Amino acid sequence: MGFIRAYLRVSTVGQDVMRAKNEIEQFAHQHNQLIAAYYFEKFTGTSLNRPELNRMLEDAQHGDIILIESVDRISRLKNDDWLQLKHLIESKGVSVVALDLPTSHVAMKQQDSDDDFIQAVLRAVNGMLLDILAATARKDYDLRRKRTLEGINKAKEQDPSKYQGRKRNEVLWSSIKKLLQTSHSYSAIQSITGASRMTIAAVAKELKHETNLHQESR
Repeated sequence: MGFIRAYLRVSTVGQDVMRAKNEIEQFAHQHNQLIAAYYFEKFTGTSLNRPELNRMLEDAQHGDIILIESVDRISRLKNDDWLQLKHLIESKGVSVVALDLPTSHVAMKQQDSDDDFIQAVLRAVNGMLLDILAATARKDYDLRRKRTLEGINKAKEQDPSKYQGRKRNEVLWSSIKKLLQTSHSYSAIQSITGASRMTIAAVAKELKHETNLHQESR
């Protein structure tokens, strides 16, 4: 067995990556193994192009183990992307061990050559279960996303005022207007207010529209 590489992914700031790290460390300790490297990632599992995942796969060598808390930490991918990732993992001779997939735990143990047949069967079963869990993780993601969108649409129908987008900062816009009216440059306004050039341009556009309306009404 080669190195054990722990991959810990979270998709939001609120998720606790240290809890997952502690569980993975306890699991490795129970199997009398040490973790050689950690790869922490704040990225959606629906994307195949994840910086830390790619770095881990580049670092991995034949016989290494990728240790994850659950299958959905490594994949909420669409089927084609999952097959691509699985092929890359298999081509490198790397095993995936997930805490929530007991059949994968056998990879954490040193095996005798007499057990080759049993290990081959377990690898085949484990590969099939990984496929099922990866598909389930994607289905769960799609279902939750659908329900979220349905909830938003329902809320819009009940109270459209709640979903008018982010309200602008009226105090900031008023300050920018005054600075524009006193011939301050965009750079100067950025320095004074901290506003983006996009916001300043939007205020300038509105100010121009107001000026034109005022002139037309005279």
